[in-house]
Amino acid sequence: MATENEYRIVTPMYIDLERKTKKDRRVYINMNSYGNVNHFINNQVKIKFKNVIAEQLTGITILTPVEIVYQVFKPSRRRLDKMNVIAVTSKYLLDAITEIGCWEDDNDDYVKKETILPTVYDKNNGRVEILIKTIDG
Repeated sequence: MATENEYRIVTPMYIDLERKTKKDRRVYINMNSYGNVNHFINNQVKIKFKNVIAEQLTGITILTPVEIVYQVFKPSRRRLDKMNVIAVTSKYLLDAITEIGCWEDDNDDYVKKETILPTVYDKNNGRVEILIKTIDG
């Protein structure tokens, strides 16, 4: 957390789903995985993602309207289409914040602007850093 009207959140680039009889399944938070796994798996990923957000925001009320800034930190030098990551991260994040009760809703009346910064390489530490700032309505 940065200030009273500014909140910093760090989200993972993947979620590991525990399995009873097989090796755990790693599901990347991007459009490729979102479109290629079944609804049940997507729902499990979304629930675990919400838990990551809840650990950082539970008990906090975010005053709206807000602007949100995203920055992807990629864990390798491989090329990355950041919009594949941001599209799903944004969807899961805004839904999680709404479900946790940190704000009333995530529609255009409350989330006024979303900005995506250039991708940064951070060896073996992939993540998405998000800054949520309350703005004047």
